[in-house]
Amino acid sequence: MLHFDEIVFGPISSRRLGASLGVNILPVKGKFCNFDCIYCECGWNADGIAERRFPTFAEVAEALENKMSRLSEEGVSVDSITFSGNGEPTMNPDFPSIIDATLELRDRFFPDAKVSVLSNAVLLGREGILNALKKVDNPILKIDAGSDSLIRKINKPVGSYALKDVIGHLKDFHGNFILQTMFLKSPEFDMASTENLCAWMNIVRELRPREIMVYTIDRETPDKSLEKYTVEQMRSFVCPLLDEGFNIQIRG
Repeated sequence: MLHFDEIVFGPISSRRLGASLGVNILPVKGKFCNFDCIYCECGWNADGIAERRFPTFAEVAEALENKMSRLSEEGVSVDSITFSGNGEPTMNPDFPSIIDATLELRDRFFPDAKVSVLSNAVLLGREGILNALKKVDNPILKIDAGSDSLIRKINKPVGSYALKDVIGHLKDFHGNFILQTMFLKSPEFDMASTENLCAWMNIVRELRPREIMVYTIDRETPDKSLEKYTVEQMRSFVCPLLDEGFNIQIRG
C-alpha cells in the first residue's frame, strides 16, 4: 500500500489536479485517519500505524519553503499544492496555521497554483477547520454515499459519524466547494443502485457544490472484492445531474 514518508513530495501527475505538489501533515511512517475506507490506497488503519507524531507547524513550513524555493528556481511547474498524504489532513492540530503559511508561500513562489485540500469533512465542526478550508482554492470534500448505513460500509468511520451533521457544515460553504465521491461496488453493496444513487443525488441538489469529482478505483485497495466502474457507466449514473447543469468531472 502507498505511504508518504516525506512532508512535501512531488510534484506528481494527478488525474484531477494536474502537476500536484503533495503535502502530508500526518505521521510520516504510517496511516492516521478517522475513516478506514475499504478502497484507501494507504491500506487499513490497523496495518499502517507506525507512529502517531504529527509534523509540527515549524516542520511543515520549513519543508514547504525549501521545496517550493528549489522548484521555483528550477522552473518546475506546479498546478496545485495538495494536502492529502497518509490520512485525514484536518486531524493535524496545526492545520489552520499551516494553511495560512501555505497560502503565503504559494503567493511568493507559485502565485498561479491552487491550494487544494482533500478531506472527509468529518472535522468541519472543530474550531478553525471550516474557516481554514474556506480560505483555500479547492476544498475537496468527501461524501461517498447518501446514507449513514452505506457510509459505514464504505468509509468505516472511526468513532461517531452522522451524515446530517456533515451536510449541515457543508452548507456553510454556500456551494463554494468541490464534492468528491468514489463510485464502486462490492458483494455487499452497489453504489449505483437506484436507492443509493437517488439518495446521493438528493444531497448534491441540497448542497449545490460548484464542482463534483466522480471517480472510481485507480490503485490497489485493501478490500480485494471491490469492482470499479467505467467512465461511461459513471456518466450514465450522473446524467440527471448533468442535465440539471451541475459541473461534474468524471475520472476512471
